[in-house]
Amino acid sequence: MRLIQGAAVASTLAASVFTFVGGAAQVAGAASKYTVAYVVGAASDPFFLSMKAGASAEAKKLGMNLVWQGNPSVYSSATQIPIVQTLLATSPSALVLAPTDTKALQSLVGQYVAKKIPVFNVDSGDANQGNITSWVTGNNVQGGQAAADALASAMGYAKNCTAASKCVVAIGVSSITTSTDAARLQGFSAEVKKKFPNIKTLNPIVSNSQPAVATSGFKQDLAANKVSGIFAIDGTDLQGAASAIVSTGSKGVKVVGYDAYATTIASMKAGKISAIISQQPALEGKDIIDAVYAKLTHKGMIAHLTTLANIVLTPSNCAKLCATYVYKTA
Repeated sequence: MRLIQGAAVASTLAASVFTFVGGAAQVAGAASKYTVAYVVGAASDPFFLSMKAGASAEAKKLGMNLVWQGNPSVYSSATQIPIVQTLLATSPSALVLAPTDTKALQSLVGQYVAKKIPVFNVDSGDANQGNITSWVTGNNVQGGQAAADALASAMGYAKNCTAASKCVVAIGVSSITTSTDAARLQGFSAEVKKKFPNIKTLNPIVSNSQPAVATSGFKQDLAANKVSGIFAIDGTDLQGAASAIVSTGSKGVKVVGYDAYATTIASMKAGKISAIISQQPALEGKDIIDAVYAKLTHKGMIAHLTTLANIVLTPSNCAKLCATYVYKTA
């Protein structure tokens, strides 16, 4: 179905593939002989904007053209596939791809490889890593585990969650078919099963990186259940969780989520969020551009997988860490 949807919108997107971000292709170092196509999911997400800042600065430093693309707000393979298809016709020197689905883009990736265009993954990854030159990502399983620990602590698990009266936790996710969100959910679920049997998790709300969809889903969960906590698997879902709690007037619901947006850090400082799992998107962007440069110029070593640490931000350590890890989008 996603492939069919992608084909249906391909003709519309083909004519405007270079106008998604800021009205024009994002190019650094126009005189370079290397052009790197860089395709993400929801391009206006502060996570990806921070990644863009890191990637653009490194591409400029190394003298490479960077063509940055992605649907502005919808995180799905149906919107990503036509962009990747159209870029293939331009024969870039390399493709950096943050796939919105672990399998849906494999055929297209194979076409790039067949044309001897190296493909790199950043943040999320393809299930078939045999076609991928290098992958830079965060430690998503560890991040999910850390979120479970932080949420259990915030809810007062030992005192408030019992076998007779389990603590109910709602979960929001942009996609259950992308490697990053799936790994975070896996880590969270495994940690709950291992250490916190008196937590009951609800079925994940799938938002496609749209805060309004996340807000609606969380409002339904809050209305139908006595929710004690929320795990928001990315920043847009964290925004949705905070909005849902305010709009429903829910009291005492603890929230732990991903992504150190300036807005979510402000919410944590205001007491609305218990902890934030911060990734390092600008460093991901920088590191993957370095890997591309090494491949194209045959200079330097290339690690197939680079995993970056996540940072747990809390009200108690925010004064020390938040200014460093807040997502800087320019």
